[in-house]
Amino acid sequence: MASFSNLFSPDLIEGISDVLVSAEQIEQRVSELGRAISVDYAGKNPLLVGVLKGVLIFMADILRAITVPVEVDFIAVSTYSPETRDKGLVRLLKDLETPLNGRHVLFIEDVVDTGLTLNYLLSNLRTRSPASLEVCTLFNKSRHRLVDLPIKYTGFDLPDRFVVGYGLDHRERYRNLPFVALLTPQVVHSGRKET
Repeated sequence: MASFSNLFSPDLIEGISDVLVSAEQIEQRVSELGRAISVDYAGKNPLLVGVLKGVLIFMADILRAITVPVEVDFIAVSTYSPETRDKGLVRLLKDLETPLNGRHVLFIEDVVDTGLTLNYLLSNLRTRSPASLEVCTLFNKSRHRLVDLPIKYTGFDLPDRFVVGYGLDHRERYRNLPFVALLTPQVVHSGRKET
């Protein structure tokens, strides 16, 4: 962390223990994913769909890495409660504005963990008759995967630890870090909201 201490305010990096994926590694992998997507979707005018807020940073970077015409739309969801979250039940807060009928849809995710929410969303999108529906996630945490998901593009496999940075947050904090890092157990288990 010493190399970042002069770049970020102490209260932003407080609680960071180890950097798992550097900003340079992320930049390189996003470029590689962008090239693969550009080849696979040439001539298809894909629609990239993401879930707000976590995917915002990855979506912006993957868009710049894709070299073929694309369109973008977002949805927003909320889990009903901690109990229903484990069942994959979500409430749609913002729906897509773009019709999916006959479109090649690429669902962009920041991180896939249990897969329950993503499975629900993919099922919902399939009912709208897209020509194709694939998934691209930058971070894959498969240890607690509860459903089998078809993920076509994966950036990094992460350990089963609480990570933050590059869009991933802890109580709405740390999203703006350009790298992915572990939090100290004290921060992860603290009952207070980070400010």
